[in-house]
Amino acid sequence: MQLFSAFEHGVFIEMAIAALEKKGIKSEQIFIVPLDNRKEPHKIFDDLHRSDGTSLIDIGVALATAFSVVGASIGFKLAWGPIYWGLIGAGAGFIVGLAIRLVTEIVLKKKRRLLKGKHSEVIMIVNCVDSQGEMVENILFSHFALGVAKVK
Repeated sequence: MQLFSAFEHGVFIEMAIAALEKKGIKSEQIFIVPLDNRKEPHKIFDDLHRSDGTSLIDIGVALATAFSVVGASIGFKLAWGPIYWGLIGAGAGFIVGLAIRLVTEIVLKKKRRLLKGKHSEVIMIVNCVDSQGEMVENILFSHFALGVAKVK
């Protein structure tokens, strides 16, 4: 039987190895593979097949609404009238909101990703007999494995 488990890179994987060796699993039966980090930068704009769940236009739409109301109400006193000034306000609000969101996505979130120091995960494969499978799985989960899969 083989057990596949995923761990975050840290001390818990070392503790899991030590616990497995204390329970009689030889070090030759434990195989560990670290995953590589992503080398290319994250994409800001979504495409048809991939979406990261963040919207770039949400602040722009809210500010466009607010600016259009203010522009239309001020437009009653100006030469072009409330309709044109409402449209101008909506366009200006959308552009300001889009600029705010782009700055937060490009500058601030990039700094957070760099400061967070996201490490890759580590895959551990343990070969054992069927009778040890439950014990090995419990040890892996007790040492904060992200997930465990059994293959007989």
